[in-house]
Amino acid sequence: MAGILAWFWNERFWLPHNVTWADLQSTEEAAFPQAEDLYLAFPLAFCIFMIRLLFERFIAKPCALGLKVQANGPQKAQPNAILEKVFTAITKHPDEKRLEGLSKQLDWDVRSIQRWFRQRRNQEKPSTLRKFCESMWRFTFYLYIFTYGVRFLKKTPWLWNTRQCWSGYPYQPLMPDLHYYYIVELSFYWSLMFSQFIDVKRKDFGIMFTHHIVTVTLITFSYVTNLTRAGTLILCLHDAADIVLEAAKMANYCKCQKLSDLLFLTFAVVFIVSRLGIYPLWILNTTLFELYEALGNFPALWVFNVLLIVLQILHCFWSYLIIKAAYKAISKGKVAKDARSDVESSSDEEETVPRSKAPHSAIATNGTSGANGTNGYLTGATCSEEH
Repeated sequence: MAGILAWFWNERFWLPHNVTWADLQSTEEAAFPQAEDLYLAFPLAFCIFMIRLLFERFIAKPCALGLKVQANGPQKAQPNAILEKVFTAITKHPDEKRLEGLSKQLDWDVRSIQRWFRQRRNQEKPSTLRKFCESMWRFTFYLYIFTYGVRFLKKTPWLWNTRQCWSGYPYQPLMPDLHYYYIVELSFYWSLMFSQFIDVKRKDFGIMFTHHIVTVTLITFSYVTNLTRAGTLILCLHDAADIVLEAAKMANYCKCQKLSDLLFLTFAVVFIVSRLGIYPLWILNTTLFELYEALGNFPALWVFNVLLIVLQILHCFWSYLIIKAAYKAISKGKVAKDARSDVESSSDEEETVPRSKAPHSAIATNGTSGANGTNGYLTGATCSEEH
């Protein structure tokens, strides 16, 4: 095991020339990031998750009820053993031929069977109350950590001059505020990676999981190699848009449509400016060019930059979906969708019966799905909830 670790943490891979792990050992005069510090993230991630549960139950839920957020989940389908067997073992979206067969077998009309399957699918959707509580927790955490990051960074020289990220490397002592900022962010993303499996299921689950893995990897390796100054810029920049996103979701769950629309458009502007403008011109510029000029070429430099470019690709994908949603909002006078992530995958319903043959209640579009396939959180006025 010691040999594998020594091979993995090869100095010539992770560190610039003429820099060794000995240079990053803490002394009585100065503290530097140590790999063992990262173990703190695991118990802290558990604590953050427990704080979240308490927050959602004793703070978010009373707030939601006070704002008259709908507490009940979707209407449940009446028990039926035959339809339940088809639903669980064969298909959740029966085609026209199967619907006709079930109609003859049960002596039900096709419309009633369609309604049963629609209600049964909707049973697996979380309530608006649960989604509000989750969004309020994320909003609170992002607001706190972004505020902390801004207060910390405005006192640092590298916020105003990114070349200072590399000045004096590797002898850049670890400040207590920076250590706290890094460990809390890492713990939060670890908690997200695990809670994502029990949270509201979203259609961009795979993309978000990839994002969390890349983020945790970047935080970990940048901390161990003391490339933390640039890391703090990246963390703070990414938290800005998420605050507005979660606020827009909460406004939507409270049925404050105008406020929700305004917040969504604000989120779109902040996201696109920060992720397609500031991120490449400020962050990628310093990691691709200024870092190379200051410290020279070494393999880990390209590992970090590849991961940062992967984040930029995700930014471009999300921005494309957000721009589509914003264009619809402007052209139709309302926000119908947000393309980033709120709706569980099971809510993306499309009826299997042609519209010409289906009753209105069977073809009504679920308010959380869209023809453009985006993952939306805002419900257009023309969309109606399934009953």
